Amino acid sequence: MRAVHRWSFSKSSGLTAVFTILVTGALLLSVPKLQVADSLPAQISDEAFWKLIEEFSEDAGYFQSENFSSNEQGYQRLIPLLQTTVKPGGVYLGVGPEQNFQYIAGLKPKMAFIVDIRRQNMIQHLLYKAAFEMSANRADFLSVLFSRVRPQGLSDASTPDELFNRYLVAPKDESLADSNRKAIRDLLIQRHGFRLSKDDERTMDHVFDVFAAFGPTLNYSANIDGLGRAMPGRGGANNIYYADLMVLVDENGVNRSYLASEDTFRFLKQMEERNLIIPLVGNFGGPKAIRAVGQYLKDHGAIVSAFYLSNVEQYLFRPPDGSSPIHTRFYESVATLPLDTSSTFIRSGNPPGRGRGGLTPMMSPILDVLRAFKEGRINTQSDVLLMSTN
Repeated sequence: MRAVHRWSFSKSSGLTAVFTILVTGALLLSVPKLQVADSLPAQISDEAFWKLIEEFSEDAGYFQSENFSSNEQGYQRLIPLLQTTVKPGGVYLGVGPEQNFQYIAGLKPKMAFIVDIRRQNMIQHLLYKAAFEMSANRADFLSVLFSRVRPQGLSDASTPDELFNRYLVAPKDESLADSNRKAIRDLLIQRHGFRLSKDDERTMDHVFDVFAAFGPTLNYSANIDGLGRAMPGRGGANNIYYADLMVLVDENGVNRSYLASEDTFRFLKQMEERNLIIPLVGNFGGPKAIRAVGQYLKDHGAIVSAFYLSNVEQYLFRPPDGSSPIHTRFYESVATLPLDTSSTFIRSGNPPGRGRGGLTPMMSPILDVLRAFKEGRINTQSDVLLMSTN
């Protein structure tokens, strides 16, 4: 049996703000703005949810990894700092898989958009959506997500350590996997009416099979062979178990994962049931997705409270294919979002001077970054990392 590891971190403080700032691509105006009353819907219909995905998304692009789960361990330290800065009730933007749930649970936005260049990430979030909707509690959720029979003795009061220590030794159940796969497909396609293509269905089967093969040992580098069996990962910092990420605690012993309690789970479950976590396909340097979200939010009088970037900025400054940097397009698109002085970037990277190693979660005011960009002070990833607090 593999024991679940605990990690602890220190905390900092932050600053809130009181007025809205108008930002446009090349112009930054620090003036109050008469804000349209917030008219974000409390629930979105299935038809409207799918329409947003179809109309706001871009063509899928290439990324060098499938990235099934996060490998960022510092969110426990950052969330308390974010909570002193980011106002609840705004709109969250993010990228990537489950690490978004930690921040959404901690920041309590009204709505969230997940923008990722990989269509597979959008499909993976639909799988999560189905698992949330099918599950009454955390223990059931893990059973659906990882195709393990729910262990005896778990309850709503079970700690994350108890949940994952039990699920780590639970084997994959083939019969349960078959029934879960069908139930997920039926819920998304038949009940919700989402128009998944045959390629989308094959992608969902692939993601489902990887989750089932690895269970709570799922990691960033997870992959399976042609028979659906887990393949050894590359090792190193990329192979942090999903279970280990979920049991992280801060220096006060507080777990801030999305599975910390039934309350955090239910908050996300309710957002998923109301179609308020919307996964999109989009390149951060692309022409459409971020700007479409921005226009939608402006039309509804809403403000972006937080934008989680992971380490995507490094690929904007140095694209993997060797093409020209596209960070300029990204910051110009961000400048079209409705922001105020509490709007915050959440990013991960290796802070200058600390050498290489695991990614460190950091934060910075979005408007400060846009101002620096306008003034020509943002030319490398190090420039934004130096502006960040951790």
